[in-house]
Amino acid sequence: MSTGESAEGGGSTAVRDTALAGAGCGCLLAPLAMAGTMVVVVVIGGLGVLLAPLVALYLLFHHGTGSKPTQDDGNQSLQIFQGDGKGVLDTTTVTADLVDPIQKAGALCDAIGPIVIAAQIYKESNFNADQVGPNGEQGLSQLPPDVFKQYGKDDDGNGKVSALDAADSIMAQGRYMCDLADQGQKLIDSGGVDQTSASGGTVNTALDLALAGYDVGMDAIRAAKGVPKTNEAQGYVLAVRAQFAKYEGIGNPSPSDTATSTE
Repeated sequence: MSTGESAEGGGSTAVRDTALAGAGCGCLLAPLAMAGTMVVVVVIGGLGVLLAPLVALYLLFHHGTGSKPTQDDGNQSLQIFQGDGKGVLDTTTVTADLVDPIQKAGALCDAIGPIVIAAQIYKESNFNADQVGPNGEQGLSQLPPDVFKQYGKDDDGNGKVSALDAADSIMAQGRYMCDLADQGQKLIDSGGVDQTSASGGTVNTALDLALAGYDVGMDAIRAAKGVPKTNEAQGYVLAVRAQFAKYEGIGNPSPSDTATSTE
């Protein structure tokens, strides 16, 4: 779990400097005027501190219905951001054809949930089922071809195994994430990762290790004894976590705002 500390300012003070996980490239400083007063310190994998004034409030403001987010909304979103991703998926946040495979993939093991699966798909492909990555990755979950070959099955029952089939891609993602989380937990149990942050909180959870492993590989996790202290790895974990509240329905974005998919 990410650890957090907070400090409050005046009740009417606008939040100006927001540190968010960028789209695959570490942290993006964005001056924003939003309601809210709390400044949180988020620590992922031991990489110093990331100042993030209510990351979740940004998501509410940016992806929500236009209603003004409250402090309670922000507190709830922050807790979800720092949590284990095992919340209940708001099925209105994804298109109807993806609800079942996301739910099933999120139920494959205790270490992950549908919130993690949905947030990761958003990060990987923005729900573009036809996306092709620079190294041959295909489909919603953007698994490398060799990884999809290992974890992919004919989950939609159409007689073929294809990363371009939504159910095949998402279920392969779930199997891979469960495997990564299992490897991460074994590293934790064996003392192969450092779980104590400078502030005394817990970092490098099995979920954090799995997310980073999905992006940079478990060899990098083992070598770094945790989430590597790089923009790539740290930014990936933060970018996925930053979507958790959205897929639990905080701000209640519509599927057309957040997802497109093809069969």
